Amino acid sequence: MEGQKSGARSDRATATPNAYCSLLLQAADVLRSRYVRFRRDTSLSPAAANELANVFEGVAKGYSEFDQIDPNEAIALAHRLIDDDQPELSRMWPRTE
Repeated sequence: MEGQKSGARSDRATATPNAYCSLLLQAADVLRSRYVRFRRDTSLSPAAANELANVFEGVAKGYSEFDQIDPNEAIALAHRLIDDDQPELSRMWPRTE
């Protein structure tokens, strides 16, 4: 039984990175659509939205300049953003003054 559990974990481990990468890339597109192209929401400037979208893409593609970004935090923010569920509560959300 224990061997079955670890086998299931390893299957998830190989499938999960692709799903997370897709999620982060989708979140980048949502940011650009919502805040840059259509300016549906003015709570975030187009420049800040584009910068955050670049971070999502960089994390998804594994670029070394984004190694300091916590991937779990990026994934959590991507979920909030796609669900339109208070993404501004994330530590990664750009602060407006």
